[in-house]
Amino acid sequence: MASTASTPIDAREAGLGLFEKWLSLWVAAAILAGIVLGNVLPGAFAALAGIEYASVNLVVAVLIWAMIFPMMVAVDFGAVRRVGDKPKGLIITLVVNWLIKPFTMAALAVLFFEVFFADLIAPADAQQYIAGLILLGAAPCTAMVFVWSQLTRGDPAYTLVQVAANDLIMIVAFAPIVALLLGVTDIAVPWETLLLSVLLYVLVPLAAGAFVRSRLLVKSGGDEAAVSRFTHALKPLSIVGLLLTVLLLFGFQAGTIVGNPLLIALIAAPIVVQSYGIFAIAYAAARVWRVPHAIAAPCALIGTSNFFELAVAVAIGLFGLGSGAALATVVGVLVEVPVMLSLVAIANRTRGSFPAA
Repeated sequence: MASTASTPIDAREAGLGLFEKWLSLWVAAAILAGIVLGNVLPGAFAALAGIEYASVNLVVAVLIWAMIFPMMVAVDFGAVRRVGDKPKGLIITLVVNWLIKPFTMAALAVLFFEVFFADLIAPADAQQYIAGLILLGAAPCTAMVFVWSQLTRGDPAYTLVQVAANDLIMIVAFAPIVALLLGVTDIAVPWETLLLSVLLYVLVPLAAGAFVRSRLLVKSGGDEAAVSRFTHALKPLSIVGLLLTVLLLFGFQAGTIVGNPLLIALIAAPIVVQSYGIFAIAYAAARVWRVPHAIAAPCALIGTSNFFELAVAVAIGLFGLGSGAALATVVGVLVEVPVMLSLVAIANRTRGSFPAA
């Protein structure tokens, strides 16, 4: 699993304060606290894990909502209408997410578990882990992308359009791609999970953000600075939401992490390679195509992040709660935050290599 302690985010470049500058350290502390508390208080975390509907944990949903709400307030719907004038970032996102990412994840899963780890893992177990990784690779992220975009000063309107386009494609493409890669035709897509996640992580916070933004502009006589001051004031809430989310995710899986750390590391290896590889492909394409950094960074991060709620739900439905496939999707959850924070740091430090606007 990737370490977060050595990748502090550049506060001057990202426009973050002293606390946010060392966000990677606080996340590392939250990971450790989650593992410790999850083993010391397993009953409490089991109760929190049980507060869910359609495989979406409602406690985590509230925390993610707190994280993404400031960015939703910042969305300028006038800019949304102009996204078509700058299609490059959207094209890169869609090509990487749907024509590259699922297939590279499948290839890496086979390479690691049938070649590199062939002597360490039984063949039947290896097939389960491969299936779980395929499910992760075919499900681009919906919620946390807004957090990563905010940390790189991404264009909120453009990020919204990129996420919305991926969600629309996911509705029709997820099942066929998974069926092709798994060789399984009887795939029951958990529509409740998919639609509830879009509702909770996109539509509701977007509507609330639009309402708050309109009220701020009315009260300030159309002054955009009022919106900026409001979102800046909410930044601590967003960071606290991220840290509590990390603590809960690691607390939910604390027993698994402590019980079999080598297996977790083996499953994490291809996920980490895939994450950095997909980011490099999208980020390099954006640089070559001279996409502005506020679009290029979220563009690359969207392809790297995963819709783990959907992947976990499908893994459980196809293979069972205690299956290796389900475990692999859960490891994807654990790996994502540390890896994504390191990629946020890379994006912020390379801002000067891209056009500003």
